[in-house]
Amino acid sequence: MTSAIPALFAAIEARRDDLVALTQRLVRIATVNPPGHDYEICARLIGDRLAASGFTIEYIRAEGAPGDGEAHPRVNVVARRRGERPGPTVHFNGHIDVVEAGHGWSVDPFAAEVRDGRIYGRGTADMKGGLAAAIVAVEAILALGLDLPGAIEISGTADEESGGFGGLGHLVATGRFDHVDHVIIPEPLGVDRVCLGHRGVWWSAVEIKGRIGHGSMPFLGVSAIRGMGDFLTLIETELLPKLAERRTRMPCVPEGARVATLNLNSIHGGLAESDDGGLPAPVVADSCRVVLDRRWLVEEREADVRAEVIALLDRVAAGRAGLDWRLDDLMTFPPTMTEPDAPVVGALDHWIHRVLGRPSTHVASPGTYDQKHLARLSRRLDCVAYGPGVLDLAHQPDEWVGIDDLVASAKILAASALTLLGVDLAE
Repeated sequence: MTSAIPALFAAIEARRDDLVALTQRLVRIATVNPPGHDYEICARLIGDRLAASGFTIEYIRAEGAPGDGEAHPRVNVVARRRGERPGPTVHFNGHIDVVEAGHGWSVDPFAAEVRDGRIYGRGTADMKGGLAAAIVAVEAILALGLDLPGAIEISGTADEESGGFGGLGHLVATGRFDHVDHVIIPEPLGVDRVCLGHRGVWWSAVEIKGRIGHGSMPFLGVSAIRGMGDFLTLIETELLPKLAERRTRMPCVPEGARVATLNLNSIHGGLAESDDGGLPAPVVADSCRVVLDRRWLVEEREADVRAEVIALLDRVAAGRAGLDWRLDDLMTFPPTMTEPDAPVVGALDHWIHRVLGRPSTHVASPGTYDQKHLARLSRRLDCVAYGPGVLDLAHQPDEWVGIDDLVASAKILAASALTLLGVDLAE
């Protein structure tokens, strides 16, 4: 039997300019989250494109999800192309939202400028380049006219950057993945790396409560800000050193992510500052709030992660008369990791070596991505992240993705999909 691989790879090479243009079109739709701009425009661009290749298209709004509303509806797109006979379903999932551009850019973050073999712009790496590579990969597969079993699916989903509840989380909760066998999420972990999973996350809001008083007589109030200072001091001097000693067997990258971590995402105490230049009132702050971002390891227990923060809060309250505290859970997902001998890992390992001429590396992500929602299924789903782009560039000024990496990853995604579908490639 003649191998389909040379024809497949040639079809992808022939689509190089188209792959660049598709990435640019996606990046130029500024789907910034929050608040969630232009999701439907982006979803329909993807849907219209895949419909032209014979995919059945469904647009799914996550009504009632966080952030969903008439101004910013959480619209997702799912495309499905059935084969000629029964078989497994291979699904490519990519999120369509991006974080804000921020400051420090040397180029327009939404112009998708091409320079020196790279496409620059917000979302080029994370992860519209990967989504474009998956689309071109399946188009090249279909162009060969093979007798395909099973089905190929692609989804473009909302809100990954803010938890994914209005995107993949909604699709999973409504049964859209109950029939799926293999999932590849083209996040920017590196063109030669297969990401098996990610650390766990616990987002929480801690409020220290005091008693309001006149600023000229602070001894008659109880400062919540000073209480928060006590709490942060305990974090700095006791908790963070303990976390730095906890190492994981997960192959997390970069190296600093192989330990448990805690970040202070935001903090606010006292009266809100005026935007009109007015002076604040002289009061003792009776409330101070901090948002914690705790990343935990497979070796840790969720109950222990929470308990060690509560223990510090109890000490703060005991140390200052009149203080109290409140702890609100914002989001929790456990660590997840697909086994290295899973079919999707084996397929990607093989084709990374074949296309790039070097073996793949197995890694785990420092932060969560939408694999966390699939891990909640009652059955274990064959899922990893693999895609073009440099992880360290995500959310940074002058984010970029290499065009050669886009093409290489499209080849690897296409060949891996055929392997997972059970097509005899007869190399």
